[in-house]
Amino acid sequence: MNVSQLILPSLLIFIISINAQAVSGLAFYPSTNNNNGRTRITTQGQHRRAANTMTSLSSTSASVPLTEIDDVESISRRVFEADKRPVILFDGVCNLCNGAVNTALDWDAKGKLRFCALQSNVGRALLEKNGRAPDDISSIVLVTQDGAYIKSDAILKITEELTPLRLLPLKPAAKLGRYVVPKLLRDIIYDGVADNRYSLMGKRDECRFDADGEFDDRFVDESLALRR
Repeated sequence: MNVSQLILPSLLIFIISINAQAVSGLAFYPSTNNNNGRTRITTQGQHRRAANTMTSLSSTSASVPLTEIDDVESISRRVFEADKRPVILFDGVCNLCNGAVNTALDWDAKGKLRFCALQSNVGRALLEKNGRAPDDISSIVLVTQDGAYIKSDAILKITEELTPLRLLPLKPAAKLGRYVVPKLLRDIIYDGVADNRYSLMGKRDECRFDADGEFDDRFVDESLALRR
């Protein structure tokens, strides 16, 4: 097996095998913050069925009066106050991206990652906290306590936490891919899919949120954005 054969799965597995998310090629945005569960394991079919109930009207976040939304710093602090797990910000109306979320739920049985729609109030606050426009949904974003990753770096960092088969962790290949495959090339692949994600798989009229509590420990609670 040559190097390219080892790297390609880590870079493209999210795009091809998962039939989902247009995401791969990345940059690191240092955080301006200097301050240094329970997991329900279900089958892939259960994730798919539950995904259909985890949507609410796309106006859900917009329906909350701006006067009730707290400031960016407070929201960002609450997100990691009691739960230190990284948060994946995804396009909540993108069918391709929602497919990727389903796969990540399946392959992250230990619940190392959390999810949040880019269009949600919490998602917008995390974007702004990490130097991005609050309405920028052009890329998947992986947010940690220390900063954020976008595009292919985000994909590879996420892939490090996934285990599609019990004895097949993707971390080694993902780590190698970040250092061996040029970022420019990774970004080109990512952007090509991301820019055409709606054409490839369409979009929904509703934005995905954890509406019924089925995965309440995996999706960030939107109430964290409300003023206390």
